[in-house]
Amino acid sequence: MRGSGIGVAGHEFGMSEARSRLLRSTPFRLALTFAFLFLLAFILSGAVVYQLMSASLAKQLDQSIKETYSLIAATHAESDEEDLVSTVRDHAQFSQDKDEIFSLTDRNGNRLAGDFAAAGLPDGFSMFAANLPGVPPGTEYRAYSGTVGDNNLTVAFSLSETEDLERIVLMSFGWATLFITVLAIGGGAVLASRVQRRLDGIASTMVDVSHGRLDARIPLIGNGDDIDAVSAQVNAALERLSALVDGMREVSANIAHDLKTPLNRLQMILESAADKTVSGEDVSTELTDARAESQQINTTFDALLRIAQIEAGARKARFVDLDVGPVVETIGEVYADVAEDDGKSLSTTIVPDAKWYVHGDRDLLMQMLANLVENALRHCPPGTAIELSVTGGGGHVLIHVRDNGPGIPAEEREKVFRRLYRLDASRTTPGSGLGLSLVKAVADLHGAEIVLEDRNPGLGVTVSFPAVASA
Repeated sequence: MRGSGIGVAGHEFGMSEARSRLLRSTPFRLALTFAFLFLLAFILSGAVVYQLMSASLAKQLDQSIKETYSLIAATHAESDEEDLVSTVRDHAQFSQDKDEIFSLTDRNGNRLAGDFAAAGLPDGFSMFAANLPGVPPGTEYRAYSGTVGDNNLTVAFSLSETEDLERIVLMSFGWATLFITVLAIGGGAVLASRVQRRLDGIASTMVDVSHGRLDARIPLIGNGDDIDAVSAQVNAALERLSALVDGMREVSANIAHDLKTPLNRLQMILESAADKTVSGEDVSTELTDARAESQQINTTFDALLRIAQIEAGARKARFVDLDVGPVVETIGEVYADVAEDDGKSLSTTIVPDAKWYVHGDRDLLMQMLANLVENALRHCPPGTAIELSVTGGGGHVLIHVRDNGPGIPAEEREKVFRRLYRLDASRTTPGSGLGLSLVKAVADLHGAEIVLEDRNPGLGVTVSFPAVASA
């Protein structure tokens, strides 16, 4: 029983905490604010409608009283009051519920006909409380008085019907206000709780990410509202963050793997040089090898730093509108002889007099093309034909580097752009695995897209740049 009591207390505490969080939540406060403003507008508009309705009823009542008065007064004839007296008497008899009462008195105030003797009422419209048989005490009447011949005629209508109608309107308005208040607060609480659950989902995801769960994602409803849009953007950022962290882990492992071998070789060379120095032998060969190893290590770090600088966007200040045709032509001329010496061929195709303008950095574009060509030269066997060309269309400038070599397996094409990633996992071939990473960094900086295509045989690399109208 004690455990059950603790469980109930814990459940009640949890419910109380949930209610407290809901009351403190921004969505609920916004819902209450909106409900208050809506109720205020409803009350103000209702007050205006009530006043207009009251004025309209009063006007209609005055019009009815005046019409009845004129109708009775029209029966008066000069030197003949019988018709007037008879008419007032008939009207008084017909109004048995006393909603309409009449008074006809002579100049001395004596009643000639009607329900009462009006005394002290001014000419025109007035209000008074009548005490008549069969009429509740204090019943309010609206009266119109005037002189007809030598007599005084008063026609009065009860305000009870108008007051009943106004009371019904007020009660209806009060109940409507109550229902709207309950609906607004209840609906606001429901909507706020739904929004709060979605915000809690975002907060929970951020907590998971802060604890290292980079695969956590914010759940989406799929209705395309602003919270879904923000959640999708956050998820995209988390996807990017996860990819960057995975890349950093892979880069760290690859750096350790790639630098361990040259550092070990450098250590062995230096130890050998030290031993030869003790014995008085020539160590020039060892020093040359040590310099080569250190240069290779420095080259790797320089490439990593260069990629980091490019990704940081520091070079964008040097962007200009330039024609990539001469850039491609220069790379083709520089590497044509290199390819021939290596038993391969490099051809460059550029449409004569064509201008292919992009917004970018000439040096970075030359570095990107040089890396693509060098990558093809390094990984293709003798006899391979490499093609370098520029085309355009659809608002883009396309640079193509194609070969008929062994190509890249489909499952490896996205991986080759990672830093220090190499198809040769054993690292037996020369290279640092940073050439295509630099190509990707330059392309991203220029807003370009890289597409790898299987040419059966060979590989086609297309870099698509947004074109500009002119330089």
